[in-house]
Amino acid sequence: LSWKTTQSYTYFMEVTSKPITREGISEEAKWDLTGLFLQESLWKEDFKKLEADLAGYESFKGTLSSSAKAIKECIEFDIGISRKIEKLYTYAHLRNDEDKTHAINQGNFEKMVRLHTLAAQANSYIPSELMAIEEDRMHQFLQSKELSFYKLHLEKILRYRKHTLSEKEEKLLASSAEIARTARDAFEMLDNADLKLGAVMDENGNEVVITQGNFQSIMQSQDRRVRKEAFEEFYSAYSDHQYTFASLLSSNIKKDIFYAREKNHASVREKAMFSENIPVEVYDNLIASVHENMAPLHKYFSLRKKILKLDQIHIYDMNVPLVKNIHWHVGYNDSVKKILNSLQPLGSDYTKVLRKGLTQDRWVDRYESKGKRSGAYSSGCYDSNPFILMNYQEDNINSMYTLAHEAGHSMHSFLSRKTQPYLYADYTIFVAEVASTFNEALLTKYLFSQDIDKSMKIYLTCREIDNLRGTLYRQTMFAEFEHLVYASAEKNQPMTLDAFKDIYQKLLKEYFGENTTLDDCLSYECFRIPHFYFSFYVYKYATGISAAYALVDMVSEGGTTELNDYLNFLKEGGSKYPIDLLKGAGVDMTSPEPVRTALKKFSTLVDQLEILTN
Repeated sequence: LSWKTTQSYTYFMEVTSKPITREGISEEAKWDLTGLFLQESLWKEDFKKLEADLAGYESFKGTLSSSAKAIKECIEFDIGISRKIEKLYTYAHLRNDEDKTHAINQGNFEKMVRLHTLAAQANSYIPSELMAIEEDRMHQFLQSKELSFYKLHLEKILRYRKHTLSEKEEKLLASSAEIARTARDAFEMLDNADLKLGAVMDENGNEVVITQGNFQSIMQSQDRRVRKEAFEEFYSAYSDHQYTFASLLSSNIKKDIFYAREKNHASVREKAMFSENIPVEVYDNLIASVHENMAPLHKYFSLRKKILKLDQIHIYDMNVPLVKNIHWHVGYNDSVKKILNSLQPLGSDYTKVLRKGLTQDRWVDRYESKGKRSGAYSSGCYDSNPFILMNYQEDNINSMYTLAHEAGHSMHSFLSRKTQPYLYADYTIFVAEVASTFNEALLTKYLFSQDIDKSMKIYLTCREIDNLRGTLYRQTMFAEFEHLVYASAEKNQPMTLDAFKDIYQKLLKEYFGENTTLDDCLSYECFRIPHFYFSFYVYKYATGISAAYALVDMVSEGGTTELNDYLNFLKEGGSKYPIDLLKGAGVDMTSPEPVRTALKKFSTLVDQLEILTN
């Protein structure tokens, strides 16, 4: 009854040269969208048909309480609409991301966003009508053969009985979806388009304009002056607009609280976790476990300070490589080869499909080009193969890891769609990061198994540490920040600029420890995190990497049973609640143990780094 697309947004690579146009890239290096639509005219035809088909919702209005057959027919119609929207949307957003300056593709994408809103309005009466059916009568309907296939789907809807409003109210809320995006849209335009982040003179005396895309690369410069000046320039831009950013974040929080209260949820956090049936204890266990294991994190910062021979260590010293003169040149095809070798523990069937997808079947749009969307993601729909957007850089090992990461998402989608019917193929965000992180962990294991020198071992160890630090510790800090600011706002405390900064500064001190020097400007960091406009999302990165590391150990050290359990997890899609899916694979996320295991892994890596650098 609700349609969405699942995408993964991961690393953002530095632009190292002037982008070439799309026409200058070979066909084999572009994704092949002809499996969706052979040409744009066919997309337009299906779009017009779907616009007309939305009127069909009216025929089911007021009929759902009459019989199980009426419910079945309505659900089947709604699923059909959802499936068509997904296919049309996938084509439109992929074409739009090929070149963000292409007016026609941009227009088609905006049309699809609008059509999705119209569909949400048209089917908004369905939950209300289902909830209005007396529980005994609905129970009888659910026992009928006609609804046996749809039972889980309906039970998921009926969970919302106390959170579902009248038909008129639901339609009104659905109609407000576009204006509800205002704060987020304004943030994205300010952060990505209007914000001027300054410039810095690099090691060679060349002026480099700082962008969201190259900031992290600049923070890896071996010249501390470059890092420090870029850091201060970057955050001065947020300081210049601090009141605007605080107002936008506060407005987004108010919007979330409004919808949570109108839908009879105790809090925004409870509403966010209710949708995936995740107990709030999972959130609390994550934060508590990380708090209990701050010592290894602080030890790593002290170790960095010692290795870099610094009197004081600042945040702008946290990403510079501890080994100098490590140069990478890994072409796309070489990356594919290394990734496939690393994934051998998953079996020949898995690697055979992936090899074909990454090379012959053109799942991947490989290289950067003028106007192309930055970063990387995995996308697709039930009626297509997976698609991977890359901005592959041959001199950056992150590109190989990004490809392995997105390949994990894509194979998860491929296996779930191949095994599950459309209704139960879409897995939720809570488990989405497991398969991708699993693949990255196997790639690291493979690289460590090769004949590499001490410098390379230090480099890879640091990369693994920083991956865990960024995904487990950092995202948990973000999750704790969200929890604190929403809890304050829900107690009707005004969320002003000072309120945000005060909460964030206290967390920075706790997570970075007393031996790290915290620059005052770092308190503005809370205003540059786009995930804060998707409330209570970031904790899933931390739980995802914890589950992934637990599963990697099980599969690597286990036998056929452990492998089959993991592959079955990938194949089960959304046929169960995410907590139950992971339990079937052997990981209980309601327990703090998976998080503690990942934190123990972090501690072990820090100890190994200490030994290597002695």
